[in-house]
Amino acid sequence: MKNHLKLLPVIAALWLPVAASAQSYSINWYKISGGGGMNTTGGVYSVSGTIGQHDAGGPMTGGGFQLTGGFWALISVLQTPGAPTLYISHSGSTVTVFWEDVSGWSLQQNNNLTVPAGWSPSSGVTTSSGTNRLDITPPTGSLFFRLQHP
Repeated sequence: MKNHLKLLPVIAALWLPVAASAQSYSINWYKISGGGGMNTTGGVYSVSGTIGQHDAGGPMTGGGFQLTGGFWALISVLQTPGAPTLYISHSGSTVTVFWEDVSGWSLQQNNNLTVPAGWSPSSGVTTSSGTNRLDITPPTGSLFFRLQHP
């Protein structure tokens, strides 16, 4: 019996490297949101999720990694009641904000929603086939868009 008790620490020490190599990354919290799906990879890591409403709170961080939840957490549309629907699409390093060309509506942008006077006209809007569009490269900070009727 004493020999068996002496083997227990040896067996535990042999299993330690196996248990340590089985570690993986995980995000244990989630919510159900509407929208399309996305998958992204980089190096040996991948993230899968559903695009939906932005999360209350800042980015989740740990080690050298950061994950910001939401629908393009840096660029957002603010839907104006009664205005044409405002859309955002993303391709490569270009983000496109677009909407149906309805007379009287113009695109405005603001990088801080706590400053109501911070809305200014967006420049560079083009019109083609009944659709207005603005192509931009993702900004360093947040950027919000809305349609304004005079």
